[in-house]
Amino acid sequence: MTDAAIGTGRKPAMNPMQIWNMSFGFLGIQIGFELQNGNVSRIFQTLGAEVNELAILWIAAPMTGLIVQPIIGHMSDNTWGRFGRRRPYFLVGAILASLALFIMPNSPALWVAAGMLWIMDASLNITMEPFRAFVGDNLPDRQRTRGYGMQSFFIGVGAVIAGALPWVMTNWMGLSNVAPEGQIPETVQWAFYIGGAALLAAVLWTVFSTKEYSPEQIAAFEKARHEALGIVEGSVETILRSARQFLAGGAVWVLAGVIVAALVALGRSGDGGIEIGKELFILAGLIAAFGVIQLVAGYLRNHELDDNGFMEVVNDLFAMPKTMRQLAVVQFFSWFAMFALWIYGTPAVTDFHFASPDPTTQGYQDGADWWSLMGSVRNGLAAAAALIFVIVAAKIDRRKLHSVNMAIGAVGFALMIVIRDPALLWVAQIGLGIAWASIVSLPYAILAGSVPAKKMGIYMGIFNIFIVVPQLIAATLLGFLLTVFFDGAPIYAMAIGGISFLLASIATLFVTDGASALQEQAEGA
Repeated sequence: MTDAAIGTGRKPAMNPMQIWNMSFGFLGIQIGFELQNGNVSRIFQTLGAEVNELAILWIAAPMTGLIVQPIIGHMSDNTWGRFGRRRPYFLVGAILASLALFIMPNSPALWVAAGMLWIMDASLNITMEPFRAFVGDNLPDRQRTRGYGMQSFFIGVGAVIAGALPWVMTNWMGLSNVAPEGQIPETVQWAFYIGGAALLAAVLWTVFSTKEYSPEQIAAFEKARHEALGIVEGSVETILRSARQFLAGGAVWVLAGVIVAALVALGRSGDGGIEIGKELFILAGLIAAFGVIQLVAGYLRNHELDDNGFMEVVNDLFAMPKTMRQLAVVQFFSWFAMFALWIYGTPAVTDFHFASPDPTTQGYQDGADWWSLMGSVRNGLAAAAALIFVIVAAKIDRRKLHSVNMAIGAVGFALMIVIRDPALLWVAQIGLGIAWASIVSLPYAILAGSVPAKKMGIYMGIFNIFIVVPQLIAATLLGFLLTVFFDGAPIYAMAIGGISFLLASIATLFVTDGASALQEQAEGA
């Protein structure tokens, strides 16, 4: 980030060490997320949760992301001070997340653990969301795949460390992975303590080793980029949605939510032989809530109360660039599958591969440790795949690469069912690891070139809605689907995940890449 390079009007390239420093904080963030993803179901079951209750208990995590990420994106877009634009959020979120990791494994009851999941996920989201925008801020188009690939590499490495911790402590350090009924094993406790310290240290490294461009410098870079693309200044401004559109759309969504709730109530009161889970009421509430948000926006616009963050986020949601709308479909199917893996991976392996569904048994704890270790294998492979993405970033069509990767991931899900010997589950992790590396890098690289630089944070936050929504739907539907169609067997969540990955693979082929989409948006304005 030399002054001479900045003076040319073109955003300068960063050297490998700068990209490394900028991305290093994601190592700690992913340690936190992987400890959460790999052990929270285990903690819930240890504290008395039934398998069919896991999805609804997990709903706190995506709900938190849905609320937090757009807000933090909007706030970080409009922040500039001594510590920069995004870095204050890195720091605050890391401190809170570290504290949550220290407290979570000491939860005395199930309701406490569920509450701590909410707090922990909110804190991790405060840290993570600005990191996505950080790459878009600091790197030119030609380096963004490399930047997100490096983030993906650290995501893989962090997940390897976190996934291996409980297994290493049991098999190498001799700590017990079994505890009295209702208590968390000490291997899990120490994994969370170490993870909390590592998260804070990694984020601090990025905060103090990386600088940020000022809002004025980013505006100058964006102007030069538009001139190079032949885009007339102002032609890609956000089109405001009218009050009438908000009110009409809101009414439709509220009505849809009421209808879904009524159907669920009728289904639960009938004698058709199918038990409809109460968690579907949450799905109805989410549908209606989206309608209420639009009704509020319509009211505010009618009364010319537009100058606030709420209206900016809601309007930008409906004014998404073409590429972002297309990628939303890809994200939906990708993250629906991943949430199935996270929720049901532990119960699926302990039941299907270890024949030990009871959390109080040694077999269950051994199976849970093994699945945690398989998470390390999966994420180690993801880190290796991410390095390949970094190397070949400028030579490969990102859309075709992502489509192939998702198809490979579908094969990985299928192998989870085909393979019965737990010692061979590493084979399935090859496909799942490649797909995971792709999910956390390539869509962001495609997106970053299609959104206005001054709104990078808010659009990255909105983009994460399409990570959260499929997780919420998974949390409300997966338990019902498994109960109705698969007699509650958690292994068949892997089949649902494989189908979802295939749909993501197909949807990717219809995406328009970033710069081309920006030009189309300008020409259509």
